[in-house]
Amino acid sequence: MKNLILLFLAVLTLSCTTKAQEKTETKKEYKVTKTDAQWKEVLTSEQYYILRKAGTERPFSSPLNKNYKEGVYHCAGCNTPLYKSEHKFDSGTGWPSFDRAVEGSIDKDVDYKIGYARSELLCGTCGGHLGHVFSDGPRNTTGKRHCINGDALIFVPKK
Repeated sequence: MKNLILLFLAVLTLSCTTKAQEKTETKKEYKVTKTDAQWKEVLTSEQYYILRKAGTERPFSSPLNKNYKEGVYHCAGCNTPLYKSEHKFDSGTGWPSFDRAVEGSIDKDVDYKIGYARSELLCGTCGGHLGHVFSDGPRNTTGKRHCINGDALIFVPKK
């Protein structure tokens, strides 16, 4: 009986350490990469916290939340154009919200930080954390709400 229990434990241990259990996901290499020290030199502490540490700013704290000027919102980390002002809407959530991004400018990942899966939005050029996407946006357009931290963005007004 003792040998049978040992055999069972050995099989159980081996089955839990097979290649099928290994994470095969590879980290994407972005065009703009810097060390933490380099990011800290070029970003404010708030931008660093959001873009590099996947933080979240307090709702209603960003002046970009109520910005209704024409222009383009760029990544604060690498200056990549991410969102056009015509796709911005007031979601009432306290963060700048858009129904779509500039095509090819955004990467998506899965974020489990609060205990369940959310679609995280990342800058496609530097990998900086921008916010999350939800399916409660305007029904007359995409139905999506890109909920973006204002400190992750720089607004470039239309000339």
